[in-house]
Amino acid sequence: MTLLATLTRPQKAAAILVAMGKPSASRLLKFFKQDELKALIEGARLLRTIPQADLERIVAEFEAEFTEGAGLLDSADKMDTILNESLSPEEMNALMGKDEPAAKKDTTPPVWPQLEKLEPAQIGTFLSNEHPQTAAMILSNLAPTYAASVVLTLDKPQRSEIIKRMMELASVPQAATKLVEDQIRTRVLAESAQKDTSVGQTRVASVLNELDKSQLEEVMNDLREVGMADLDAIRARLFSFDDVPVMSQKARVALFDGLSSELITLALRGTALPLAEAVLSSIGARTRRMIESELSQGSEGVQPAEILRARKTIASTALRMANEGLLELPSAQNAA
Repeated sequence: MTLLATLTRPQKAAAILVAMGKPSASRLLKFFKQDELKALIEGARLLRTIPQADLERIVAEFEAEFTEGAGLLDSADKMDTILNESLSPEEMNALMGKDEPAAKKDTTPPVWPQLEKLEPAQIGTFLSNEHPQTAAMILSNLAPTYAASVVLTLDKPQRSEIIKRMMELASVPQAATKLVEDQIRTRVLAESAQKDTSVGQTRVASVLNELDKSQLEEVMNDLREVGMADLDAIRARLFSFDDVPVMSQKARVALFDGLSSELITLALRGTALPLAEAVLSSIGARTRRMIESELSQGSEGVQPAEILRARKTIASTALRMANEGLLELPSAQNAA
């Protein structure tokens, strides 16, 4: 017995609705009676992949035209999507004979703040594989600053199309919003939780950043010998005051612009000329003269521990600013 012969009339009707697509099917659903809609849903639940040839025969039976090349996969899921976007939750409950559930508080954590904790490039990759309308809806729910960072990771044609749709975006049905949120939890957040080791890398780097250069290299060599993974990623999160010369001029200016002259003076005491010049060339002429005058008087009475503390404060500030996207630290290769 062929697949076509086993299909009921409601299943054939459901197949045609799914093949028509959501816009057309949604308009037609308004003309069905409750018992007819219920029969369609029950039929769609049991519907599986239908070969193209059988689908054309179904269309011929209904004496309707069908766009060449339309396929049919996951019919039940697509029918659910059409119904959820066409009918209110109350209508769906009435249709399926369900009693109206007592309102209860949704304890699921909001998806959008969790999404904003991920790297913008990761979200950009996810959106590049989605329909522009879906991408527009997702970006519209993110904080503007974060959304802008994501937009910059997209290809220009795709970026323009998504922004255009964001401008034209109307109110999104609650059912559609929930479908998107569920997909984000399943395909983005859950996957990131399994793969993302950046939190652990940052934790290790924060400890290693407290070591001086000789201690740091000793520990890194020990970790390399025991075969610890992600050492390059950890090194990329390391930064010390001695790494200032390999920073870009733009990054150095951003770093030292917000630091006090007293802190910079203290950190520069006893430094080699290249390091001192890298710092002094990043500050204003007047401040530079003041610091040079202080340094020329020597370091008598200044405790080495105070100097080390000042240097670690500057390194910590650089790391914090890098995490906030305010400056770019040198790569691990340049800093090594």
